[in-house]
Amino acid sequence: MCARAAEGTIHGMTSSTSLLEQRAPVRAAPPGWIVWALRVTATGHLIGVLGQAVLAGMFVTGDVDLLAWHRDNAGFTYVLLFLQLVAAVLLWRPARFAGWPALATLGLVVAETAQVALGNARIIAAHFPLGMAIFGMSAVVTVWTWRGLRTAGGAA
Repeated sequence: MCARAAEGTIHGMTSSTSLLEQRAPVRAAPPGWIVWALRVTATGHLIGVLGQAVLAGMFVTGDVDLLAWHRDNAGFTYVLLFLQLVAAVLLWRPARFAGWPALATLGLVVAETAQVALGNARIIAAHFPLGMAIFGMSAVVTVWTWRGLRTAGGAA
């Protein structure tokens, strides 16, 4: 029994440590084109969301012409979000990497769909706070693409 215990501690590893190491999946970094597609779409989407807040603030303070800009920017931002979803799904499925960005982006699609409906119905009491939540989640996803995601070449 002691000989078996001694065998398990070769090179400073115990048998239980080696089992844990075997169970932990080693993920290769995703291809650079997927990472960059996600970074670009997430950053563009975040800029669009910030633009929405600026345009809404200017509209509310009296520049009613900016409501059309707010509407048009919403369409552009929504298209970027769907492109971000495609990139996040590519990161998750073919690249076999993190799945949470795809789920977070899908959550943003649902939230922004509700946001459009609330805006069209002029339910501002819900439209404003939902916009702030969308900005927060968009910022989290975007920061992660730049700080927490590495390409296959190892570049940040």
